[in-house]
Amino acid sequence: QVQLVESGGGLVQAGASLRLSCAASGRTFSGHAMAWFRQAPGKEREFVAAISWSGGRTYYADSVKGRLTISRDNAKNTVYLQMNNLKPEDTALYYCASVVSPLYIPSSEREYRYWGQGTQVTVPS
Repeated sequence: QVQLVESGGGLVQAGASLRLSCAASGRTFSGHAMAWFRQAPGKEREFVAAISWSGGRTYYADSVKGRLTISRDNAKNTVYLQMNNLKPEDTALYYCASVVSPLYIPSSEREYRYWGQGTQVTVPS
């Protein structure tokens, strides 16, 4: 079992930056692909970004390319989401997710096994 705990969300103005963190505990972090998803009010949860277990490969939703960057520190069992130039449409509950997948980076919600409780990001319009 893997437990995931997100942090770093908050209320920020448009154009500001935030860095979300997701700390994993429990079973080994090795071999886990990690991802961030988000769910805005009244909308379905959507894929944001994912990273391979080595950190060498990343994958982003088109809507966040160039503004959000996913990274990981396996020594700290932590994955990050650096969010720059935030927009009101980035307002959502952000979830961290993981699955054992050493060769493939899933982007579908149903492919991820472990989920955190989420951290709220609010960017007023």
